[in-house]
Amino acid sequence: MTSLQISLLVIGLVTLLSVWAYNAWVSRKNAPRQADAMPSTVTDDHSVLEELGPIEPVMADDLSSLPQPEKKPAIDGLIDAITPIELESLVSGDAILAALPHTRRVGTKPFAVEGLNELSGEWESPVAGRRYSAVQAAVQLANRVGAINEIEFSEFVIKAQAVADNLNGDTVFPDMLEEVARGRELDQFASAHDAQLSFTLCARASAWSPGYIHQHAGRLGFVAGVIPGRMVLPSAVPGLPPILALSFDTQAAMADDPALSAIREFDLSLDVPQISRTEAPFRQLRDAALLLAQAMDGVVTDGGGHVLSESALDAITVDLEQLYDALDLRELSAGSPQARRLFS
Repeated sequence: MTSLQISLLVIGLVTLLSVWAYNAWVSRKNAPRQADAMPSTVTDDHSVLEELGPIEPVMADDLSSLPQPEKKPAIDGLIDAITPIELESLVSGDAILAALPHTRRVGTKPFAVEGLNELSGEWESPVAGRRYSAVQAAVQLANRVGAINEIEFSEFVIKAQAVADNLNGDTVFPDMLEEVARGRELDQFASAHDAQLSFTLCARASAWSPGYIHQHAGRLGFVAGVIPGRMVLPSAVPGLPPILALSFDTQAAMADDPALSAIREFDLSLDVPQISRTEAPFRQLRDAALLLAQAMDGVVTDGGGHVLSESALDAITVDLEQLYDALDLRELSAGSPQARRLFS
């Protein structure tokens, strides 16, 4: 073998090694980050972490010591069309339950029946073994699907009348046109004061694996949701909706080997009318987005690829305060039972 051939062979081997090393470097660089690559600390801002920190399970024999959601009757004249059912005598909760229709919806609107508890004097959903001195039926006037229409109201009349007949009661229904008009006005107000905020966190360089996202979000109190690719920041009050939601590609979460799934973005969202302003939900959304972006080498955008500046986030804060005030004036405060029903 001549010196020229040896030189060409050496050059060829060096070139192959260089290409292999480059490809290996690119593969490592582009591989999704795994959970075990997580740093020991997310941020030096301990005060923020304390407020967004993981919610530890509370073990207590007396559950009454836990925060409880606001208790109000399921029927409210503010957002429902109500018809009273006059009774000849006391009726049992068993009888009311037996008289209820198979479905508790009228078209796209919830249908409800309540009884006036003989002992407490309060309206409640009927319970077996209790007795009631009066009964009322109602249909919700509006929700995120829209306002009640004439067909739905007619169906409400049929269902409520059937309940009254089964209880040997009499009822007088409100005027259909007035209630439909009230539903439309309520729907117009709700449409003008609805807000569902969403931020998109995008990876600057390396993509993320599902486990990497779970580990970082878990440090801020997020827990896995029912749907693959979804996490939630639960409320401290049992029974209330989660404060925030985090979602990424469902297919990536359901892959045979999720560790190989490369995720370049995920969403953080807040359903404003569902969460009380006392929870400071937007501040929690903002802090969570910025902390995760910092820890995961990402950037916070509006979903359209535009990076959100501090001034833009401040402007959203101002707008939300005005929205909260408008809901309060209408007695539909964010997070209240009525608001949760109307904005659903």
